[in-house]
Amino acid sequence: MKIISIDPGYERLGIAIVEKELKGKETLIFSECFKTSAKLPHNERLTLIGNRIKEVIKKYKPEVLATEKLFFSGNQKTALLVAEARGVILYTGSSMGLKIFEYTPGAIKIACTGYGRSEKKQMIDMVRKLIIVDSKTNSDDEFDAIAIGLTHFAINR
Repeated sequence: MKIISIDPGYERLGIAIVEKELKGKETLIFSECFKTSAKLPHNERLTLIGNRIKEVIKKYKPEVLATEKLFFSGNQKTALLVAEARGVILYTGSSMGLKIFEYTPGAIKIACTGYGRSEKKQMIDMVRKLIIVDSKTNSDDEFDAIAIGLTHFAINR
């Protein structure tokens, strides 16, 4: 099974394609940190996000989209922007026929590290141990997307 996993964001979002053969190990096929420019109007940034996700889906043909549920306790403006980007992500995946799965930040941390309050460095270290990651992969957003993919496979065996 091949999935697209996305760490939702507005300025930056992590995108990963992770594949797992029946009773096999997970393989990272693709990952990136996709960025939108703050100089662009809001609607153009959302359009760019949707278009990029469509391109990746068309190229890699995943069967499932896995993403993170939002949890914000800080800046409401940022939360709204990310929520709108997340809406674009869910709409794009669903409109392209993908089954959608959503995971809380705590569930992702538990699936990858065994502890629901793991720090970012612990998550990155465990992702590197669980799957072969290209040496060029250095964005937290990419690692989060990969972790979401690994979580999906751990929960849906």
